[in-house]
Amino acid sequence: MASSLVVVLPLLLLVVCPYAAVSYPAGTCRYTRLFSLGDSLTDTGNFASLSPNGSVLAFPYGETFFRRPTGRFCDGRLIVDFIAEALKLPLSTPFLLGKTAEDFRAGANLAVSGATALSQQLFKDMGLDLTILPPYSLDVQLEWLKRVLHMLAPTGPERQEIMSSSLFLLGEIGFNDYNHPFFQNRSFTAQIRPLLPKVIKKIENATKVLIGLGAKTIVVPGVIPMGCAPRYLTIFQSNDPGDYDAAGCIRWLNDFAEEHNRALRHMLDYIRPRDPTVAVVVYADYYGAILEITRSPQKHGFRKDVALTACCGDGGPHNSGKLIACNATSILCPDPSRHISWDGIHLTEAAYQFVARGVLDGPYAAPSSILSKCRR
Repeated sequence: MASSLVVVLPLLLLVVCPYAAVSYPAGTCRYTRLFSLGDSLTDTGNFASLSPNGSVLAFPYGETFFRRPTGRFCDGRLIVDFIAEALKLPLSTPFLLGKTAEDFRAGANLAVSGATALSQQLFKDMGLDLTILPPYSLDVQLEWLKRVLHMLAPTGPERQEIMSSSLFLLGEIGFNDYNHPFFQNRSFTAQIRPLLPKVIKKIENATKVLIGLGAKTIVVPGVIPMGCAPRYLTIFQSNDPGDYDAAGCIRWLNDFAEEHNRALRHMLDYIRPRDPTVAVVVYADYYGAILEITRSPQKHGFRKDVALTACCGDGGPHNSGKLIACNATSILCPDPSRHISWDGIHLTEAAYQFVARGVLDGPYAAPSSILSKCRR
């Protein structure tokens, strides 16, 4: 994305605000570290360290902000990067690239592109090809977090203090639990939809683990509107106009994403501690934010004619003929900041910035009442 996030005092901060009510005086929103778990929407280099010859480490990835590939599946920064900037924290080190406690002084990025909430073994039992399905599920990433905590602090009380003064971004996670079987032509009714309650349960367990370790503020995003993703629009193209909404997105796929997000919100409402001094759990509505720019692109600086077209791809109606078709020989748009989709699955920096602003400053997070506490 060509534009950059402008951080001003009133922006602090929907996800930051809970902490004003937890440990710091009213009106103060401050974190010492940012820890993030999830998949390619959050991964800042873990997958790339495992696949050094992958296309994500080649042009045009990273062209917008970093001016070089960094391991992010984007032309620039991700949502987690904008959150770090708003918190005035350095960008977190990817776990697999860190070696000492000093590497993690500002937190750690534990996300891995392609990662799932559920274990790799479950998908192996389903008979899926595991070639692009990494073994770094949510449970594995939580174990990585514990290893980082032990590197940072020798005693339990010290580790709890780190947890209580840090912000945790738990996701987005779950999207790939559906992506992998979708991309391998598995039955939606018989094999994919039944995964939903298992995915929600796994996110519930992870949230509880973080709270048990002492986390005070956890942000849990929902999945994105897959029916608007150029790759899905290519795979599931239909001749029936009734299959599409007014924006051109596939209805049944977005209905499924909404079903996931309803279940996620219901679960978070159920487990969220009544006492905010125990922990504040924030739902981040990535789905709503992306749907807003998809339905009203020009209002937010995006081009309407390419709202459902990848900036970097291999041609076709949505410039997304195959999975992750972005590479040095791809058809590349002249201005990523006017596009929503970067490579058919992932978003551009411009789109991620819009989502980040909506999570940080509203209205794409709940409970929204937290915002006023940071503006006192």
